[in-house]
Amino acid sequence: MTQEKKDSVLILSGGLDSVTLLYDEQERIALAISFDYGSNHNAREIAFARLHCDRLGIRHVEIPLEFMAQYFKSSLLEGDAAIPEGHYEDENMRSTVVPFRNGIMLSIAVGMAESNGLQYVMMANHGGDHTIYPDCTPAFVAAFDAAAHAGTFAGVGLRSPYTHLTKADIARRGKALGIDYSETWSCYRGGQRHCGRCGTCVERREALAAAGIDDPTEYE
Repeated sequence: MTQEKKDSVLILSGGLDSVTLLYDEQERIALAISFDYGSNHNAREIAFARLHCDRLGIRHVEIPLEFMAQYFKSSLLEGDAAIPEGHYEDENMRSTVVPFRNGIMLSIAVGMAESNGLQYVMMANHGGDHTIYPDCTPAFVAAFDAAAHAGTFAGVGLRSPYTHLTKADIARRGKALGIDYSETWSCYRGGQRHCGRCGTCVERREALAAAGIDDPTEYE
C-alpha cells in the first residue's frame, strides 16, 4: 500500500498489543496517538510508542489528558501501591478500570482522523480484555463504530481486528513479524522493571509462554 493510501489513526500505548498492531497494519497507519492520562506507567509505555513510530517512519502525537487523573477514580491513577496483584479474572482487578477511558481516547482519535482526512481509527483491544473492561467488548466496539460513523461527515469507522483474539494470538502475530517484546511495556506499576505480579504482568507472561516466545522482560 502506498503512502497516499494510508487511511488510519492508531491508538498506540506502547504495550504489547498496540505495538503488534502498529507493525501488523503499518501500511495503513498514517498517524499514531498516545495519551498521557496520568497513570503510573504512561511514561514507560509512551517512550516505546515513540521509539517504534520513529523506526517505522510513522507520525506520532502525544496528547495529555490530565483531567482524568484529577477527576477519575482508578487504582491506575493512585500510585504503584494501589495496584492489586493477581490474575485479570480476579475480582480485585476491577479497580484498575479507568472509567470510559477507551471511549474518551477514541472520541479524540476520531476527531483527529477527520481533521487529517483519514477514514479509520484503530485500537488493539482483545478477547482477554472483555473480562473486566466494558469499553473493550464487541458490543462497545460495534456501538462506537456506529456513533463515529454517524457523528462525522466522512463517516469515520472503528477498526479493532484483535477483538476476538487472545493475547497469546497477538503474541504469535508479533513473533511472525519479528517484534522484540523487550521494547514494549505492560506493568501497571511503572517502575524500573516489570513487577511480574500485577494482572497485566501475569497476562503478559502467560501470553508469551503460550506463543512460544522466550520472555525478554526484565522482572523485579
